[in-house]
Amino acid sequence: MKLVYGVNDKPPLRKNLLYAFQQLLAIMAATLLVPILVDASGTYMSQPAALCGAGFGTLFYLYIATKKKSPVFLGSSFAFISPLASAVAFGFLGIFLGAVFAGLVYVIIALIVKKTGVEWVNKLLPPVVIGPTVALIGLSLCGSAVNNLANIAVSPDNYNLVAILVGIIAFLITVYASVKGSKGMKLIPFVIGILGAYIIALVMTLIGNAANIDCLKLVNLSAFDNMQIFKVPRFTFLGIFGAYDDATNNISSFADVISILVLFAPVAFVVLAEHIADHKNLSSIIESDLIKDPGLDRTLVGDGVGSIIGSFFGGCPNTTYGESVGCVAITGNASVSTIGIAAIYCIILSFFDPFVCFVNSIPSCIVGGVCIALYGFIAVSGLKMLQPVDLNDNRNLFVVAAILVPGIGGLTLNFGKITISAIATGLILGIIVNVLFNKRKEKA
Repeated sequence: MKLVYGVNDKPPLRKNLLYAFQQLLAIMAATLLVPILVDASGTYMSQPAALCGAGFGTLFYLYIATKKKSPVFLGSSFAFISPLASAVAFGFLGIFLGAVFAGLVYVIIALIVKKTGVEWVNKLLPPVVIGPTVALIGLSLCGSAVNNLANIAVSPDNYNLVAILVGIIAFLITVYASVKGSKGMKLIPFVIGILGAYIIALVMTLIGNAANIDCLKLVNLSAFDNMQIFKVPRFTFLGIFGAYDDATNNISSFADVISILVLFAPVAFVVLAEHIADHKNLSSIIESDLIKDPGLDRTLVGDGVGSIIGSFFGGCPNTTYGESVGCVAITGNASVSTIGIAAIYCIILSFFDPFVCFVNSIPSCIVGGVCIALYGFIAVSGLKMLQPVDLNDNRNLFVVAAILVPGIGGLTLNFGKITISAIATGLILGIIVNVLFNKRKEKA
Protein backbone atom coordinates (compact mmCIF):
# COMPACT_ATOMS: atom_id res chain seq x y z
CA MET A 1 0.00 0.00 0.00
CA LYS A 2 1.05 3.61 -0.47
CA LEU A 3 2.65 5.07 2.64
CA VAL A 4 0.70 7.80 4.41
CA TYR A 5 3.80 8.88 6.32
CA GLY A 6 7.29 8.18 5.02
CA VAL A 7 10.36 7.32 7.06
CA ASN A 8 11.37 10.97 7.55
CA ASP A 9 7.85 12.39 7.91
CA LYS A 10 6.65 13.62 11.29
CA PRO A 11 2.90 13.29 11.87
CA PRO A 12 1.24 16.03 13.98
CA LEU A 13 2.27 15.51 17.60
CA ARG A 14 -1.18 14.65 19.01
CA LYS A 15 -1.80 12.10 16.28
CA ASN A 16 1.74 10.79 16.54
CA LEU A 17 1.29 10.08 20.23
CA LEU A 18 -1.68 7.88 19.32
CA TYR A 19 0.14 6.19 16.43
CA ALA A 20 3.06 5.42 18.75
CA PHE A 21 0.67 3.92 21.31
CA GLN A 22 -0.56 1.60 18.57
CA GLN A 23 3.02 0.48 17.86
CA LEU A 24 3.37 -0.10 21.58
CA LEU A 25 0.30 -2.33 21.65
CA ALA A 26 1.55 -4.25 18.61
CA ILE A 27 4.85 -5.23 20.24
CA MET A 28 3.67 -5.31 23.85
CA ALA A 29 2.40 -8.87 24.25
CA ALA A 30 5.48 -10.58 22.86
CA THR A 31 7.92 -8.28 24.65
CA LEU A 32 6.28 -8.97 28.01
CA LEU A 33 5.80 -12.69 27.37
CA VAL A 34 9.49 -13.60 27.05
CA PRO A 35 10.42 -12.77 30.69
CA ILE A 36 7.49 -14.87 31.92
CA LEU A 37 8.47 -17.86 29.77
CA VAL A 38 12.08 -17.61 30.97
CA ASP A 39 11.51 -16.96 34.66
CA ALA A 40 7.90 -17.07 35.86
CA SER A 41 9.02 -16.31 39.43
CA GLY A 42 10.20 -12.86 38.36
CA THR A 43 13.39 -13.19 40.38
CA TYR A 44 15.80 -12.55 37.52
CA MET A 45 13.51 -11.51 34.65
CA SER A 46 11.08 -8.62 35.00
CA GLN A 47 8.36 -7.65 32.53
CA PRO A 48 8.60 -3.87 33.16
CA ALA A 49 12.40 -4.06 33.01
CA ALA A 50 12.23 -5.91 29.67
CA LEU A 51 9.88 -3.22 28.39
CA CYS A 52 12.28 -0.49 29.46
CA GLY A 53 15.23 -2.32 27.90
CA ALA A 54 13.37 -2.68 24.62
CA GLY A 55 12.76 1.06 24.63
CA PHE A 56 16.41 2.00 25.16
CA GLY A 57 17.60 -0.61 22.66
CA THR A 58 15.19 0.70 20.03
CA LEU A 59 16.30 4.30 20.55
CA PHE A 60 19.92 3.28 19.96
CA TYR A 61 18.94 1.35 16.83
CA LEU A 62 16.85 4.21 15.41
CA TYR A 63 18.89 7.29 16.14
CA ILE A 64 22.51 6.14 16.47
CA ALA A 65 22.97 2.93 14.50
CA THR A 66 20.68 3.42 11.50
CA LYS A 67 20.57 7.23 11.36
CA LYS A 68 16.75 7.39 11.42
CA LYS A 69 16.42 5.37 8.20
CA SER A 70 14.92 2.08 9.44
CA PRO A 71 11.48 2.31 11.13
CA VAL A 72 11.26 -0.86 13.20
CA PHE A 73 10.97 -1.65 16.90
CA LEU A 74 13.32 -3.98 18.80
CA GLY A 75 11.62 -6.23 21.34
CA SER A 76 12.45 -9.27 23.49
CA SER A 77 13.69 -12.11 21.27
CA PHE A 78 11.93 -15.48 21.49
CA ALA A 79 14.99 -17.17 19.96
CA PHE A 80 16.92 -16.61 23.20
CA ILE A 81 14.32 -18.12 25.55
CA SER A 82 16.18 -21.42 25.93
CA PRO A 83 19.63 -19.83 26.50
CA LEU A 84 18.11 -17.33 28.93
CA ALA A 85 16.39 -20.10 30.89
CA SER A 86 19.75 -21.85 31.26
CA ALA A 87 21.59 -18.62 32.05
CA VAL A 88 19.25 -17.91 34.99
CA ALA A 89 21.35 -20.43 36.95
CA PHE A 90 24.27 -17.99 36.66
CA GLY A 91 22.23 -15.06 37.98
CA PHE A 92 21.91 -11.52 36.65
CA LEU A 93 25.53 -11.38 35.51
CA GLY A 94 25.17 -14.61 33.52
CA ILE A 95 22.07 -13.30 31.74
CA PHE A 96 23.73 -10.03 30.81
CA LEU A 97 26.99 -11.71 29.76
CA GLY A 98 25.02 -13.96 27.41
CA ALA A 99 23.46 -10.92 25.73
CA VAL A 100 26.92 -9.36 25.38
CA PHE A 101 28.20 -12.47 23.59
CA ALA A 102 25.16 -12.52 21.28
CA GLY A 103 25.52 -8.82 20.53
CA LEU A 104 29.22 -9.18 19.78
CA VAL A 105 28.43 -11.84 17.16
CA TYR A 106 26.28 -9.27 15.37
CA VAL A 107 29.00 -6.62 15.65
CA ILE A 108 31.67 -8.97 14.27
CA ILE A 109 29.46 -9.91 11.31
CA ALA A 110 28.75 -6.20 10.78
CA LEU A 111 32.50 -5.52 10.53
CA ILE A 112 32.84 -8.31 7.97
CA VAL A 113 29.94 -6.89 5.94
CA LYS A 114 31.43 -3.41 6.05
CA LYS A 115 34.72 -4.81 4.75
CA THR A 116 33.26 -7.04 2.03
CA GLY A 117 30.14 -5.09 1.01
CA VAL A 118 26.55 -6.33 0.73
CA GLU A 119 26.42 -7.60 -2.84
CA TRP A 120 27.11 -11.13 -1.67
CA VAL A 121 24.08 -10.87 0.63
CA ASN A 122 21.81 -9.93 -2.28
CA LYS A 123 23.24 -12.75 -4.41
CA LEU A 124 22.87 -15.27 -1.60
CA LEU A 125 19.35 -14.08 -0.77
CA PRO A 126 17.50 -13.27 -4.02
CA PRO A 127 13.68 -12.88 -4.01
CA VAL A 128 13.20 -16.63 -4.59
CA VAL A 129 14.93 -17.25 -1.24
CA ILE A 130 13.99 -14.23 0.87
CA GLY A 131 10.31 -14.14 -0.24
CA PRO A 132 9.31 -17.57 1.12
CA THR A 133 11.50 -16.96 4.19
CA VAL A 134 9.57 -13.80 5.07
CA ALA A 135 6.31 -15.66 4.40
CA LEU A 136 7.55 -18.46 6.65
CA ILE A 137 8.18 -16.02 9.51
CA GLY A 138 4.54 -14.95 9.35
CA LEU A 139 3.24 -18.50 8.92
CA SER A 140 5.37 -19.81 11.79
CA LEU A 141 3.58 -17.40 14.12
CA CYS A 142 0.13 -18.66 13.15
CA GLY A 143 0.15 -21.31 15.87
CA SER A 144 0.83 -18.64 18.49
CA ALA A 145 -2.08 -16.52 17.19
CA VAL A 146 -4.48 -19.47 17.22
CA ASN A 147 -3.40 -20.60 20.70
CA ASN A 148 -4.06 -17.11 21.98
CA LEU A 149 -7.35 -16.91 20.13
CA ALA A 150 -8.60 -20.20 21.59
CA ASN A 151 -7.39 -19.19 25.07
CA ILE A 152 -4.98 -22.16 25.08
CA ALA A 153 -2.14 -19.71 25.74
CA VAL A 154 -3.63 -19.24 29.22
CA SER A 155 -3.79 -22.99 29.84
CA PRO A 156 -3.82 -26.07 27.55
CA ASP A 157 -7.15 -27.07 29.10
CA ASN A 158 -8.71 -23.63 28.84
CA TYR A 159 -10.12 -23.83 25.30
CA ASN A 160 -13.03 -21.39 25.16
CA LEU A 161 -15.49 -20.74 22.31
CA VAL A 162 -16.48 -17.41 23.87
CA ALA A 163 -12.83 -16.36 23.82
CA ILE A 164 -12.62 -17.29 20.13
CA LEU A 165 -15.71 -15.17 19.43
CA VAL A 166 -14.23 -12.14 21.23
CA GLY A 167 -10.91 -12.64 19.44
CA ILE A 168 -12.63 -12.74 16.05
CA ILE A 169 -14.55 -9.59 17.00
CA ALA A 170 -11.20 -7.92 17.76
CA PHE A 171 -9.96 -9.01 14.33
CA LEU A 172 -13.12 -7.79 12.55
CA ILE A 173 -13.03 -4.42 14.32
CA THR A 174 -9.39 -4.06 13.26
CA VAL A 175 -10.22 -4.95 9.65
CA TYR A 176 -13.19 -2.56 9.58
CA ALA A 177 -11.09 0.30 10.95
CA SER A 178 -8.35 -0.41 8.41
CA VAL A 179 -10.59 -0.93 5.36
CA LYS A 180 -13.81 0.98 5.96
CA GLY A 181 -12.80 3.51 8.57
CA SER A 182 -11.98 7.17 8.15
CA LYS A 183 -8.47 8.31 7.28
CA GLY A 184 -7.72 8.72 10.98
CA MET A 185 -9.12 5.28 11.85
CA LYS A 186 -7.01 3.61 9.16
CA LEU A 187 -3.89 4.78 10.97
CA ILE A 188 -4.88 3.27 14.34
CA PRO A 189 -6.80 0.04 13.55
CA PHE A 190 -5.06 -1.97 16.28
CA VAL A 191 -5.84 0.55 19.00
CA ILE A 192 -9.51 0.47 17.95
CA GLY A 193 -9.58 -3.32 17.66
CA ILE A 194 -7.92 -4.02 20.99
CA LEU A 195 -9.81 -1.42 23.03
CA GLY A 196 -13.16 -2.21 21.37
CA ALA A 197 -12.84 -5.92 22.07
CA TYR A 198 -11.50 -5.23 25.57
CA ILE A 199 -14.68 -3.34 26.47
CA ILE A 200 -16.80 -6.26 25.25
CA ALA A 201 -14.63 -8.74 27.18
CA LEU A 202 -14.81 -6.61 30.32
CA VAL A 203 -18.62 -6.55 30.21
CA MET A 204 -18.64 -10.35 29.76
CA THR A 205 -16.23 -10.74 32.66
CA LEU A 206 -18.38 -8.68 35.00
CA ILE A 207 -21.42 -10.76 34.01
CA GLY A 208 -19.41 -13.96 34.46
CA ASN A 209 -18.28 -12.92 37.94
CA ALA A 210 -21.83 -11.97 38.96
CA ALA A 211 -23.40 -15.17 37.59
CA ASN A 212 -20.37 -17.39 38.26
CA ILE A 213 -20.03 -18.41 34.59
CA ASP A 214 -16.38 -19.35 34.04
CA CYS A 215 -16.36 -19.15 30.25
CA LEU A 216 -17.26 -15.44 30.41
CA LYS A 217 -14.39 -14.56 32.74
CA LEU A 218 -11.98 -13.32 30.09
CA VAL A 219 -10.33 -10.22 31.55
CA ASN A 220 -7.72 -11.01 34.18
CA LEU A 221 -8.88 -8.58 36.86
CA SER A 222 -6.42 -10.10 39.35
CA ALA A 223 -3.66 -8.36 37.38
CA PHE A 224 -4.67 -5.18 39.21
CA ASP A 225 -4.14 -6.73 42.67
CA ASN A 226 -1.49 -4.91 44.73
CA MET A 227 -1.19 -2.29 41.99
CA GLN A 228 1.00 0.73 42.72
CA ILE A 229 1.13 4.02 40.84
CA PHE A 230 4.92 4.16 40.60
CA LYS A 231 7.13 1.09 40.76
CA VAL A 232 10.82 0.73 39.89
CA PRO A 233 11.38 -2.39 37.76
CA ARG A 234 13.88 -5.07 38.79
CA PHE A 235 16.65 -3.92 36.48
CA THR A 236 19.38 -6.37 35.51
CA PHE A 237 22.18 -3.90 36.17
CA LEU A 238 20.95 -3.41 39.75
CA GLY A 239 20.93 -7.17 40.22
CA ILE A 240 24.50 -7.44 38.92
CA PHE A 241 25.62 -5.09 41.68
CA GLY A 242 23.76 -7.05 44.35
CA ALA A 243 20.77 -4.77 44.89
CA TYR A 244 18.37 -7.67 45.53
CA ASP A 245 18.70 -9.99 48.53
CA ASP A 246 16.68 -12.80 46.91
CA ALA A 247 19.02 -13.16 43.91
CA THR A 248 22.66 -14.10 43.45
CA ASN A 249 25.36 -14.01 40.76
CA ASN A 250 26.88 -17.46 40.34
CA ILE A 251 29.71 -17.16 37.82
CA SER A 252 32.65 -18.74 39.64
CA SER A 253 35.05 -19.83 36.92
CA PHE A 254 36.18 -19.31 33.34
CA ALA A 255 34.38 -22.55 32.46
CA ASP A 256 31.08 -20.84 33.42
CA VAL A 257 31.86 -17.99 31.02
CA ILE A 258 32.56 -20.47 28.21
CA SER A 259 29.28 -22.25 29.00
CA ILE A 260 27.38 -18.98 28.61
CA LEU A 261 29.21 -18.23 25.35
CA VAL A 262 28.20 -21.64 23.96
CA LEU A 263 24.60 -21.02 24.99
CA PHE A 264 24.18 -17.62 23.32
CA ALA A 265 26.63 -17.15 20.43
CA PRO A 266 25.23 -19.88 18.13
CA VAL A 267 21.69 -18.55 18.56
CA ALA A 268 22.85 -15.14 17.36
CA PHE A 269 23.93 -16.72 14.06
CA VAL A 270 20.48 -18.27 13.71
CA VAL A 271 18.67 -14.99 14.44
CA LEU A 272 20.85 -13.33 11.79
CA ALA A 273 18.71 -14.96 9.09
CA GLU A 274 15.54 -13.46 10.55
CA HIS A 275 17.26 -10.08 10.88
CA ILE A 276 18.03 -9.99 7.16
CA ALA A 277 14.55 -11.27 6.24
CA ASP A 278 12.85 -8.61 8.39
CA HIS A 279 14.91 -5.83 6.82
CA LYS A 280 14.31 -7.14 3.31
CA ASN A 281 10.59 -7.19 4.09
CA LEU A 282 10.64 -3.68 5.56
CA SER A 283 12.62 -2.49 2.53
CA SER A 284 9.86 -3.66 0.21
CA ILE A 285 7.26 -1.82 2.30
CA ILE A 286 9.06 1.53 2.48
CA GLU A 287 10.52 1.09 -1.04
CA SER A 288 14.08 1.77 0.12
CA ASP A 289 16.79 -0.91 0.32
CA LEU A 290 17.87 -0.92 3.97
CA ILE A 291 20.55 -3.50 3.20
CA LYS A 292 22.35 -0.77 1.20
CA ASP A 293 21.23 2.36 3.07
CA PRO A 294 21.87 2.70 5.98
CA GLY A 295 23.52 -0.65 5.27
CA LEU A 296 23.42 -4.15 6.70
CA ASP A 297 26.46 -3.37 8.83
CA ARG A 298 24.58 -0.56 10.59
CA THR A 299 21.37 -2.54 11.10
CA LEU A 300 23.42 -5.42 12.55
CA VAL A 301 25.25 -3.08 14.93
CA GLY A 302 21.90 -1.57 15.90
CA ASP A 303 20.45 -5.00 16.60
CA GLY A 304 23.54 -6.29 18.40
CA VAL A 305 24.28 -3.30 20.59
CA GLY A 306 20.52 -2.80 21.05
CA SER A 307 20.39 -6.33 22.48
CA ILE A 308 23.20 -5.56 24.91
CA ILE A 309 21.49 -2.33 26.01
CA GLY A 310 18.15 -4.11 26.34
CA SER A 311 19.69 -6.83 28.48
CA PHE A 312 21.51 -4.30 30.67
CA PHE A 313 18.11 -3.03 31.76
CA GLY A 314 15.77 -5.99 31.32
CA GLY A 315 17.82 -9.12 30.75
CA CYS A 316 16.30 -9.92 27.34
CA PRO A 317 18.36 -9.62 24.14
CA ASN A 318 16.30 -7.77 21.54
CA THR A 319 15.49 -8.34 17.90
CA THR A 320 13.59 -6.53 15.16
CA TYR A 321 9.89 -7.32 15.54
CA GLY A 322 7.73 -8.66 12.73
CA GLU A 323 4.74 -7.24 14.61
CA SER A 324 6.22 -3.78 14.21
CA VAL A 325 6.85 -4.36 10.49
CA GLY A 326 3.28 -5.60 10.09
CA CYS A 327 1.95 -2.52 11.85
CA VAL A 328 3.91 -0.28 9.45
CA ALA A 329 2.56 -2.21 6.46
CA ILE A 330 -1.10 -2.16 7.53
CA THR A 331 -1.26 1.47 8.66
CA GLY A 332 1.05 2.95 6.01
CA ASN A 333 2.90 4.85 8.73
CA ALA A 334 6.67 4.32 8.40
CA SER A 335 7.66 7.38 10.41
CA VAL A 336 10.77 6.83 12.53
CA SER A 337 9.46 9.46 14.93
CA THR A 338 6.44 7.23 15.65
CA ILE A 339 8.69 4.28 16.52
CA GLY A 340 10.86 6.58 18.61
CA ILE A 341 7.90 7.83 20.64
CA ALA A 342 6.78 4.21 21.14
CA ALA A 343 10.23 3.47 22.56
CA ILE A 344 9.95 6.43 24.93
CA TYR A 345 6.51 5.17 25.97
CA CYS A 346 8.13 1.84 26.88
CA ILE A 347 10.68 3.51 29.12
CA ILE A 348 8.17 5.77 30.89
CA LEU A 349 5.39 3.20 31.23
CA SER A 350 7.75 0.56 32.64
CA PHE A 351 7.67 2.66 35.85
CA PHE A 352 3.88 3.13 35.67
CA ASP A 353 2.41 0.04 37.30
CA PRO A 354 -1.25 0.59 36.26
CA PHE A 355 -0.28 0.35 32.60
CA VAL A 356 1.67 -2.88 33.09
CA CYS A 357 -1.31 -4.26 35.02
CA PHE A 358 -3.69 -3.23 32.23
CA VAL A 359 -1.57 -4.97 29.59
CA ASN A 360 -1.41 -8.12 31.70
CA SER A 361 -5.20 -8.02 32.03
CA ILE A 362 -5.85 -8.03 28.26
CA PRO A 363 -7.33 -11.43 27.33
CA SER A 364 -5.04 -13.57 25.22
CA CYS A 365 -7.89 -14.10 22.76
CA ILE A 366 -7.87 -10.39 21.86
CA VAL A 367 -4.12 -10.53 21.26
CA GLY A 368 -4.67 -13.59 19.07
CA GLY A 369 -7.42 -11.91 17.07
CA VAL A 370 -5.32 -8.85 16.31
CA CYS A 371 -2.31 -11.04 15.48
CA ILE A 372 -4.31 -12.70 12.68
CA ALA A 373 -3.91 -9.39 10.85
CA LEU A 374 -0.33 -8.74 11.95
CA TYR A 375 1.07 -12.17 11.15
CA GLY A 376 -1.02 -12.42 8.00
CA PHE A 377 0.53 -9.25 6.64
CA ILE A 378 4.02 -10.58 7.30
CA ALA A 379 3.23 -13.76 5.36
CA VAL A 380 1.60 -11.83 2.50
CA SER A 381 4.59 -9.46 2.31
CA GLY A 382 6.79 -12.47 1.66
CA LEU A 383 4.46 -13.80 -1.01
CA LYS A 384 4.48 -10.39 -2.72
CA MET A 385 8.27 -10.66 -3.01
CA LEU A 386 7.71 -13.80 -5.08
CA GLN A 387 5.66 -11.96 -7.71
CA PRO A 388 8.59 -11.43 -10.12
CA VAL A 389 9.76 -15.04 -9.61
CA ASP A 390 8.78 -17.58 -12.30
CA LEU A 391 7.36 -20.49 -10.31
CA ASN A 392 6.76 -22.43 -13.54
CA ASP A 393 10.51 -22.96 -13.51
CA ASN A 394 11.27 -26.03 -11.40
CA ARG A 395 14.55 -24.51 -10.25
CA ASN A 396 12.59 -21.81 -8.45
CA LEU A 397 9.85 -24.17 -7.33
CA PHE A 398 12.29 -26.47 -5.53
CA VAL A 399 13.95 -23.55 -3.75
CA VAL A 400 10.60 -22.38 -2.39
CA ALA A 401 9.68 -25.94 -1.43
CA ALA A 402 12.99 -26.39 0.38
CA ILE A 403 12.19 -23.37 2.55
CA LEU A 404 8.46 -23.71 3.21
CA VAL A 405 8.09 -27.44 3.90
CA PRO A 406 10.83 -27.83 6.56
CA GLY A 407 9.92 -24.45 8.01
CA ILE A 408 6.18 -25.03 8.32
CA GLY A 409 6.75 -28.67 9.29
CA GLY A 410 8.92 -27.57 12.20
CA LEU A 411 12.21 -29.23 11.25
CA THR A 412 14.80 -28.20 13.84
CA LEU A 413 18.42 -29.32 14.01
CA ASN A 414 19.88 -30.10 17.42
CA PHE A 415 23.64 -30.21 18.01
CA GLY A 416 23.98 -30.76 21.73
CA LYS A 417 22.86 -27.54 23.40
CA ILE A 418 22.70 -25.75 20.07
CA THR A 419 19.33 -25.71 18.29
CA ILE A 420 18.79 -24.36 14.80
CA SER A 421 15.18 -23.20 14.46
CA ALA A 422 12.82 -24.39 11.75
CA ILE A 423 12.96 -21.00 10.00
CA ALA A 424 16.76 -21.04 9.92
CA THR A 425 16.77 -24.69 8.79
CA GLY A 426 14.44 -23.89 5.91
CA LEU A 427 16.46 -20.82 4.93
CA ILE A 428 19.77 -22.71 4.97
CA LEU A 429 18.33 -25.54 2.86
CA GLY A 430 16.81 -23.03 0.44
CA ILE A 431 20.14 -21.23 0.03
CA ILE A 432 21.92 -24.54 -0.64
CA VAL A 433 19.35 -25.62 -3.26
CA ASN A 434 19.46 -22.20 -4.92
CA VAL A 435 23.27 -22.12 -5.06
CA LEU A 436 23.60 -25.68 -6.36
CA PHE A 437 20.77 -25.85 -8.88
CA ASN A 438 19.63 -22.35 -9.72
CA LYS A 439 22.72 -20.76 -11.23
CA ARG A 440 22.02 -18.51 -14.22
CA LYS A 441 24.24 -16.52 -16.51
CA GLU A 442 23.82 -12.80 -15.98
CA LYS A 443 22.15 -11.06 -18.90
CA ALA A 444 24.25 -8.48 -20.67
